Amino acid sequence: MDGIIILSQYNQLIDEGMERGAAILRTGELQLRPVLMTCVVAGVGLLPAALSTGIGSQVQKPLAVVVVAGMMLAPVVILLTLPALISLFSRRTRRGFAEGLAPAE
Repeated sequence: MDGIIILSQYNQLIDEGMERGAAILRTGELQLRPVLMTCVVAGVGLLPAALSTGIGSQVQKPLAVVVVAGMMLAPVVILLTLPALISLFSRRTRRGFAEGLAPAE
């Protein structure tokens, strides 16, 4: 979900006329807090299940540990790797310049 939000924000900034490099940096600035909040909340929500030792923990603990570890790694992947991949593979350009028109201001 966070990846879709990052990509949507990037596309919106490009459509507004921002250059690709500036759009990638601005997207990271704008989406840093939402990405961190969703990852921390998901990780903290399953932390009790990951640390439990009671009855039934043999079933839920392995899955919870994987999810908590994934939620701690997700911000790095979303905020560093995804923008790098966008800059490498995105073909989207500023709308006005691609059509030979002046950018709308």
